[in-house]
Amino acid sequence: MPPHLIPNPLQLLERALDQCGEVIQAISANQADWPTPCSEWTVQDLLHHLVVQDLHNYTVMARGSNVDPLAARATVGADWSTRFADGATMLMRAWAVAELSSQVALPGGGEAPLRSRIGLQIAEFTVHSWDLAKATGVPILLDPALADQSLAWSQRVMKADYRGSDKAVGHEVRVPLNADTYARLAGWFGRNPQFVPGPRVEALK
Repeated sequence: MPPHLIPNPLQLLERALDQCGEVIQAISANQADWPTPCSEWTVQDLLHHLVVQDLHNYTVMARGSNVDPLAARATVGADWSTRFADGATMLMRAWAVAELSSQVALPGGGEAPLRSRIGLQIAEFTVHSWDLAKATGVPILLDPALADQSLAWSQRVMKADYRGSDKAVGHEVRVPLNADTYARLAGWFGRNPQFVPGPRVEALK
């Protein structure tokens, strides 16, 4: 559903952040080097992306600016859960005082209401919650309403030229028609829903 049609998009964003934080809190330090469904990223890499890049950049975006995705160069450190919770609080505070109807510049030109940026953020934290839960096997029941919203939003805005081996999103992985919403969301974002959690198995020499 487009952000302007969601009755309370910030409530959904807060739920997505809470869910992601719950998954992060359940991850053990010895899982940091485990692979994830995100190609070439370990659990540690994905946590860095969420804590250092996403939360920082999305807070700036909530204030109406566009940002360089490499603007935040800090390290995530060992206290993942606290860092994520603090960043999530800052993000929601920025949105709480934002004028959602104000027009902001789009990266490719033109303008759109500030609230149009919320859909991206909901989808980002929802997909990466699944990535981390799948990578580590943490026993957390993910919210299907967040997956429904993220899938609807991404199917509306994601173009074919956004995908590829050298792009942010891989080629779609087909899933059975009766697959649950998170499997369909994962496949749409180029993940393998059948990913098996565990430490990386080194090739035999």
